[in-house]
Parts: sequence; C-alpha cells; structure tokens
Amino acid sequence: MRRLRRSELPVNTVALARYLIGKTLVRETPQGRMSGRIVETEAYLVGDAAAHSFIGKTKRNQSTFLKRGHAYVYFVYGNWYAINVSGEIEGVGAAVLIRALEPLEGIERMKRRRPGAATHELARGPGCLTTALRIDRRFDGLDLCAPGPVWLGTAVKPAGRIGRSVRIGITKNAHPLLRFYERGNPCVSGPVRLRA
Repeated sequence: MRRLRRSELPVNTVALARYLIGKTLVRETPQGRMSGRIVETEAYLVGDAAAHSFIGKTKRNQSTFLKRGHAYVYFVYGNWYAINVSGEIEGVGAAVLIRALEPLEGIERMKRRRPGAATHELARGPGCLTTALRIDRRFDGLDLCAPGPVWLGTAVKPAGRIGRSVRIGITKNAHPLLRFYERGNPCVSGPVRLRA
C-alpha cells in the first residue's frame, strides 16, 4: 500500500466519493498504525443545502475550500467528530464524508477505544470511525496526500460491487443519491435496506 497522489483523486466530489470506496484510511500513532478500507462515503456538493460549505467560507468549514485531498474534521451533535475529504479545486467548498471503514491494522488498539464493539462495528459510522482511530479537530486541514498522522492509501484489495443511495441522518436536500457503499459489507452503517 502506498499513499494516494493528489493527481489520482478526481476533481469532482461525486466521483471522489465513489473512487474512495475500497481505498485505505491510515492513522499513524506512536503506538503503531491503525487503518481500514473505506466502505462507505457521502458527497456534499457546491450549492447543496446539506453541505457545511453552503453558507460560504467560515472559520469552521474553511477546510472544505482547500484543494482536493485535505481533511475537514468537525465536532457534531456535541458528541463526536467526523472526517471528510475536500473534493474540488482550491476555493470551491465541497467534501466527501467518510462514513465507515473495514478495520485492517491496529484492531486491538481500536477495540480499546471502542470497548465492547465487535470488529465489524469498530468504525461503522462517522463517530465510531473517528473514535476508533483517535481522529479529532487537531487534524482539520491536514493534507491527506502527504506524510503525516492521517493519510489516504491505495486499495489493499479491489472494492466489491458499489451501491448508491440517499444520504443518512440529514433533513435538508436528503433525496439525491450521493451515498456510496460496498454492497454486503458488514462494516457499512445505516439501515439494512441501505447496505444490501
């Protein structure tokens, strides 16, 4: 596995959301590496009322306006963090939410951060994922195509069949089919009808 080059990332948020299925999210720590296959994503586009960038650039969402391949990390519901990948050219606000991973490396460390969770549930959902990998606001704006504590890697095995659905847990502009997932993967989040 190697780090993804920015030139490999589509300059289109929907295409990027699909492209990232099967790729790897890596978290380097002093105790060792944790990683997982990306099995579920959601695209948040320019002009999308559900996107944080819809209101224009702010201190909170400014990382969505970085060139594709940067982390946008935010605190949500007063409870947990979510990690996104900026998806367009610099100055255009759009991002891909990474919703779920299939754990690959550092599983025992993930389990210590998510006690009681089965392996397939460790990074199943955005908040579970960031908790398991110890990702928080410190990494907002990080270049995921450069050496660092969090980066995007190539696929360790090909992605299976990719499904597409409405996004989960939003009320604004909820109808577009902007969620992508690996069909039949037990690590995918959401209701059964949206992961078959």
